[in-house]
Amino acid sequence: MDNKFPGKDITIEDLKSKFPLVSKKNSKHKSVFEIAGVEFGGSQIPIFAGPNMIESKELIFDVVENVKKIGANFLRGGAFKPLTFPYRSKKYNETREEGIKWLLNAKEEFNFPIITEVMEEKYLPLVSKVTDIIQIGSRNMQNFPFLTACAKTNLPIMLKRHYGASLRDWLGAAEYILYEGNNKLILCERGVSVPHTHRSTSRFLLDLQVIPAAQEVTHLPIISDPSHATFWRPWVNSMTLASIAAGADGIMLEVHPDPDNSAVDPLQPIDYVEFKKLYKSMEKVAESIGKSIAK
Repeated sequence: MDNKFPGKDITIEDLKSKFPLVSKKNSKHKSVFEIAGVEFGGSQIPIFAGPNMIESKELIFDVVENVKKIGANFLRGGAFKPLTFPYRSKKYNETREEGIKWLLNAKEEFNFPIITEVMEEKYLPLVSKVTDIIQIGSRNMQNFPFLTACAKTNLPIMLKRHYGASLRDWLGAAEYILYEGNNKLILCERGVSVPHTHRSTSRFLLDLQVIPAAQEVTHLPIISDPSHATFWRPWVNSMTLASIAAGADGIMLEVHPDPDNSAVDPLQPIDYVEFKKLYKSMEKVAESIGKSIAK
């Protein structure tokens, strides 16, 4: 194995020696598997929905009841939340171990699977007892010892792309997880940093092109997170539908009962009414490309 031609583009050598487990064996090779009774990688499109942060037990119970009723398949929500800067407002307060307990309460009360982020290896035992899918956030994408530790739990994993990472970097990180024998891995596009993002509040640009680009070389399911990528509520609808049209294997959405008063990133969540309308539109777009929203 050598590194004569390092770069951001994927080479034939990469497919054979850098990430052979992540790479497709042939053009039709695609991993299809179930998590909590929901199919990934097939003709159905699972939906993750919920708040950015688990603000209270009351909030998370309200959210799970409503997103489940509308049609979501998994509840998303973070008890441990990475922020770009170390400062916290009075409104923002990580709920941490308490938040994980509330997630478990909601899961048991509503019989609904969850996904939540783990940031540190020391919290893996706690979170692993509760979550159905471990979310590895973009900032940990190349924390290779952490990836290995998460993989060894044998729980399904969602690996978010770092906003500065090439497709080659992303697939290299995914290889660390498959290398440990953990094959239930989902990739998530959540926006990349570029010189222009169309709006002063935007930080990232949703890379729709990476969906078909990744699907050319990897068999892993790829989902899209238009909420984090756009950082702007009015764009979430169109970018969600565009993601489905581009071939995304799932959608992750930020849904909050009172978006303007969300404790984290209040510019991006949609409310229940908007989610219900969007869900109906997603069904139509999925049908137009021969797929369906997972039930």
